[in-house]
Amino acid sequence: MLIMDFEIRNHILIGAKQKFSPNSSDRIDENDISLIIIHNISLPPGEFGTEYIDQLFCNSLNPKYHPYFEKISDLKVSTHLLISRVGDVTQYVPLNKKAWHAGDSIFKGRENCNEFSIGIELEGTDYQAFTDSQYKTLICVTNKLMERYPKINSDRIHGHSDVAPGRKTDPGPYFEWERYLDGLDQSLNS
Repeated sequence: MLIMDFEIRNHILIGAKQKFSPNSSDRIDENDISLIIIHNISLPPGEFGTEYIDQLFCNSLNPKYHPYFEKISDLKVSTHLLISRVGDVTQYVPLNKKAWHAGDSIFKGRENCNEFSIGIELEGTDYQAFTDSQYKTLICVTNKLMERYPKINSDRIHGHSDVAPGRKTDPGPYFEWERYLDGLDQSLNS
């Protein structure tokens, strides 16, 4: 079910499912939230609608379930928000906390993007298109984020590949940047 009536209260996205990830920490300055980083994820790779993304972010992924999981089950990673293929949103980390999503990263000369960014994962891969429902939800959520955190504007929304070039490729070549950015509330972009 696609919910488009989101609200941010106390750094929680009301309208999203809430699942606690232990993979987070305090930001140096929670008033410095000024970047959105778009990612993609599917577990196992290329499979959708599984519970394994939740398990990865909540440190409960069993390495015996799939050969790929043996490589990643010990990772301590998270994101703020995940948008499923049908447009549902799950929040793992409060927006004022640091989620562990970008890793070794740099934006406009500033390292450690986790410190000042919000991570949004789209359920998907580098090799196929994202869904209409995902774009609708992503646009709605981004507008709410820009409204709540005014240091974020359309110039401060980038892919993981932009902040970790050579190391990461997501959200990948099928992500329609123009469609996404054109849908944002222009009054929040000044």
